[in-house]
Amino acid sequence: MPTILIADDEPRIASFIQKGLKSAGYATTVASTGPEALEYALSGEFDLMLLDIGMPGMDGFEVLKALRGQGSRLPVIILTARDSVTDTVAGLEGGADDYMSKPFRFEELLARTRIRLVEPTGDQDTVLTAGKLSLDLRTRELAVDDRRVELSAREFSLLETFMRHRGQVLSRTQLLSQVWGYDFDPGSNVVDVYVRYLRNKIGADQILTVRGAGYRLRDD
Repeated sequence: MPTILIADDEPRIASFIQKGLKSAGYATTVASTGPEALEYALSGEFDLMLLDIGMPGMDGFEVLKALRGQGSRLPVIILTARDSVTDTVAGLEGGADDYMSKPFRFEELLARTRIRLVEPTGDQDTVLTAGKLSLDLRTRELAVDDRRVELSAREFSLLETFMRHRGQVLSRTQLLSQVWGYDFDPGSNVVDVYVRYLRNKIGADQILTVRGAGYRLRDD
């Protein structure tokens, strides 16, 4: 199981990221200061670091510089409220592998995380299957009984979430958190709307409603 270091001093955002990554099957550890993040990152126990720039003690740029200065090639995705071109360039030239501005959608963070965790050998599966469904994570293509089906970005993310948890009941709150991000409205009916969209494309019987609990993707 890949292990991800979340270096962010904002408890709400760190908790949101941690819950989402755990639901996606990753082990996580949170560091709330720059020095703590650097110590963890140099331990050799992590496969990826999500690094906030505005960290106390040492900012993210300093952590990244120290990390790369000691020869570590740990993949790093910078997360920051700063969105200027100058900061983006500074982060990437400083050795970051990717850069995301806050606020962000969890679906995008998860996609970028998976890309950075793919081994060069290509051993990691990039095609999810469930019954008659086959979802290619690299090409973002869906096949239903060998018939290609077009999906919007949000439909793709929702179906990917179902397929990674096939057979499990997912509540609307879980789906909102993982697909729509940490600023979702818990009273929204957007999940029901997009489930209907998916059913129209993959078959009404593929996503089952579990009364009072949520939805479940068939696993046969």
